Amino acid sequence: MSADSPAGARRSDRRPPRRSRRHRALVVGAVCLTLAGGAALGAGTARLPVALAVPRTEVFGGMEGMGKRPADGPGINFLLVGLDRRAGMSDAEKDRLHVNGEQCDCTDTMMLLHVSADRRRVSTVSIPRDSYVPFPRSSAVGNGGGKPVPVPRAGKINGAYKLGGPALTVRTVEAATGVRVDNYLEADFSGFVAAVDRLGGATVCTDVRMRDKNAGLDLAPGTHHLDGRGALRYVRARHIPPSGDLGRVRRQQALIAGMLDQLHDRGVFQNPLALARTAHALLDTLRADEHLTTARLRTLGRAMRGLNSRNTEFATVPIADFDHRVTDWGSTLKWDGPRAERLFAALREDRTLTSEQAYALPAPGVPVSWPPGDIELRVRALPGRERAAAELERGLRANGFRVLGRLPAHAAGAGGAGDAARTPHTRTRVRYDPYWERQATTLAAALPEAELRPVRGHSRVFEVLPGSGRPQVARIVHDRSSVQGAPATGDELACEAG
Repeated sequence: MSADSPAGARRSDRRPPRRSRRHRALVVGAVCLTLAGGAALGAGTARLPVALAVPRTEVFGGMEGMGKRPADGPGINFLLVGLDRRAGMSDAEKDRLHVNGEQCDCTDTMMLLHVSADRRRVSTVSIPRDSYVPFPRSSAVGNGGGKPVPVPRAGKINGAYKLGGPALTVRTVEAATGVRVDNYLEADFSGFVAAVDRLGGATVCTDVRMRDKNAGLDLAPGTHHLDGRGALRYVRARHIPPSGDLGRVRRQQALIAGMLDQLHDRGVFQNPLALARTAHALLDTLRADEHLTTARLRTLGRAMRGLNSRNTEFATVPIADFDHRVTDWGSTLKWDGPRAERLFAALREDRTLTSEQAYALPAPGVPVSWPPGDIELRVRALPGRERAAAELERGLRANGFRVLGRLPAHAAGAGGAGDAARTPHTRTRVRYDPYWERQATTLAAALPEAELRPVRGHSRVFEVLPGSGRPQVARIVHDRSSVQGAPATGDELACEAG
């Protein structure tokens, strides 16, 4: 594999997967945490002072005056963060890693990682960086980099680090989730790249081309083995589907799942000496809180020996509003309160995330990932079906689609729409240009009995032709968190073996 290739990747012959703002360094935290925990198990043999070798940062000693913390619960909880920090990087290194731009000195990524009390399951919940949450009550605090600054009542969760460093970050997460954080790990750009390289790279796969010029990513359909630079570009990409925070978070989770499987397949978790050596090589890629002990790492190591993607699970905090506007903060993400509470209750009570009770509530409709308000359509009034066309229009408008004026039956569209009007059919038909395939999935959810007919050269306005039966319009809800962030096990996210 050439590190100078467009994505630091090479193509393999493996099959594509069953499923498909920047740097997501939490991958380093999760994998380093796994390796460090396992390494402690063999530390006596390898004689590596694992806990003492990890660079430290004060976390729990700086929480005075930040309010009461959540109660202890079963299992162990780690907060893993990736920092948007470029301090000490030369311009050449920034260019090489495609991380130009102004740093925010904030947490670019957050994950809560829960190790079950029986040490047989690891559950990870991603917290999107733009989540709007209250900050804990506190006097003015400092983040260790300058004068103390006042803490506002609420804001984006990634701003807690700049306001009060790791201590305020941990307390903000605890206050928002009700989950007590036992330990803290952080990494930055350079640490991410170094860790992935020292782990032997990362395997990712895609069934569509992934190209993002800004991130330097260009992956053809298939499976690829990435070096550290390529993996950084993969998790930083912003302009590939599924776009947005939840799409990027899902790719982070898939990368972690794949790396865990890769290490398991190589037998690293079953070999204490190999674990110790690997962890020792990774210790300088992250920083840990002052209370992370060798005993804690040893306990975690026992859990990791049999770990693979089948007994890991991933979820993302469910979102109710993806454009919650707040003065001084701009566009933020507002959590779905009831479902988020169920998710975090599962962590507090040491229950699996993939059970329906842990996450899902009765939805107001079928969840769709593309907002219906962005989709324009026209209903064609076929001869004798004017009443059906009117019923379709009412139902689609109620779902939030932008229904334009009705087309007459004789109107000719791209691809021979006039002929379609004279062809008998029983099912509702939807005609559209295949370029708008993602939007078509939203319309298909609203019209479950419809037949989708892509037509190259069709306009961007979808055309709906009612069939001979009574139209069926299902209730839908724009809920990307249900589509992209619902709980899944690692083997559902990792590349399919083959």
